[in-house]
Amino acid sequence: MTDIRVLWIDDEIDLLKPHVMFLQAKGYEVFTLNNGVDAVETLQKQPADIVFLDEQMPGLSGMETLSKIKEAFPTLPVVMVTKSEEERIMDEAIGSKISDYLLKPVNPGQILLSIKKLLESKRLENEKSTSAYQQEFREISASLSPHLSYKEWENIYRKLVFWEMELSASDDGSIRETLQSQRDEANLLFGKFVEQNYRDFLKKGSDNDFEMSHFLLQKKLFPLLDAENPVFFILIDNLRYDHWRVLQQKMQPYLKTLSEETYMAILPSVTQYARNSLFAGLMPLEIMRKYPQYWVGEDSDEYKNQFEKELLEEYLKRHGKNIPFNYYKVLNQSYGTKILDYLPKMLKTPLNVIIYNFVDMFSHASTEVELLREMAYDDAAYRSLVGSWFEHSPLLDLIRNLAGEKATVVITTDHGSIRISDPVRIKGDRETSPNLRYKSGRILDYNAKEVFEVRNPEEIFLPKTNLSSSFVFCKQNDFFVYPNNYNQYVAYYKNTVQHGGISMEEMMVPYAVLQPK
Repeated sequence: MTDIRVLWIDDEIDLLKPHVMFLQAKGYEVFTLNNGVDAVETLQKQPADIVFLDEQMPGLSGMETLSKIKEAFPTLPVVMVTKSEEERIMDEAIGSKISDYLLKPVNPGQILLSIKKLLESKRLENEKSTSAYQQEFREISASLSPHLSYKEWENIYRKLVFWEMELSASDDGSIRETLQSQRDEANLLFGKFVEQNYRDFLKKGSDNDFEMSHFLLQKKLFPLLDAENPVFFILIDNLRYDHWRVLQQKMQPYLKTLSEETYMAILPSVTQYARNSLFAGLMPLEIMRKYPQYWVGEDSDEYKNQFEKELLEEYLKRHGKNIPFNYYKVLNQSYGTKILDYLPKMLKTPLNVIIYNFVDMFSHASTEVELLREMAYDDAAYRSLVGSWFEHSPLLDLIRNLAGEKATVVITTDHGSIRISDPVRIKGDRETSPNLRYKSGRILDYNAKEVFEVRNPEEIFLPKTNLSSSFVFCKQNDFFVYPNNYNQYVAYYKNTVQHGGISMEEMMVPYAVLQPK
């Protein structure tokens, strides 16, 4: 039995008694009227979940009744039932925000389908999604292993993101907990995968069957520059793969996706290292040695990504791409809007690089600002806020303006982020780096079993602040906390979004190529 109440308004309601009895037999409570005059008054006394409304009634017409109902109950679903196939009537009804439109004679199956579609679709979709995930849960669990290839990990991560987005609206808390548990297990094994293979990946360089930050542009972007169409390389700082899927849906009216994959962000998975590496085509240690004037060290108070344009220019020259390019870094709404004025110029330039820093700024602000922290209380809410930003951003305005133009659009990022939950104790001196997901310093005291430690940073092509510097990285949902004021800091940072360490969310990040429709 259901708790759904149906109001059916039709001047020939007696002829529809078999339909009413059919719905009652299905467990629906049905009450009827033979005119529209009393509709609003009746609904105030007997609230309904859905209304079936005859379009052609004497006296107060169906359209007039619809207007009165919508004025009093704007969110109430109304299904128009009519004999007319006139397009004018359909347009008027749709314009009046009806929820469905049925042509007489209707059969009981049509009525039942309309109710289920409008009122029970979420429940039915959730039940189907839950059942489907339960079946795939076993397949994913059986495939988890630290000995997988990167492409196999990419496939698992895609599946987990798909199910997280499918089940995020589910009322079944237990199935969401099961998914989170499986995701935690996957990240545990992914951490072991990175520990075991990261050094080898760096040694292989361009011979890996996937891309890392310092080979991404050479392998993926540079070939696009040989075509006639201008390329718009759009990097959204700190964009996770699940965030990309949200943005992709909102871009669909304007852009079609030609290819989509992930690449591995280098460690530490933060802007200073990962984005400089991406734009230089070099690992951080190589940048420091080859272009010392463009490298700002861990111990400096200077802005650490101030030479991206210069590093990209050198990168292009090294690979014989002596082309003009534009470079813009969007740090606020007003500058993002101003960039739209440059579109005619960009359409005449082979390469246009645009950095959008909103998602990264939001992740930091959501730690420090209580209101934002509450708004982004879980990953589903975080995705929603990223989607809301994009819908009202100058970036979407740019995408709209590109629709119909001959251009290639690349959407990517430098690293992702993860929601942290489990504190790991560490000790260090005043020179130790402040990041919660990795630490670099001379005197670090920690439990080696809890971290990925690199005693000689040059093994993974990272510069040393001094001769005895080392790096340690958090895995899974861990974060570093000093013993002083331990409980206070744990309470403050727990359930915030951070980056810099080892997880699928931070290191397996999106790279997509699109074309305007």
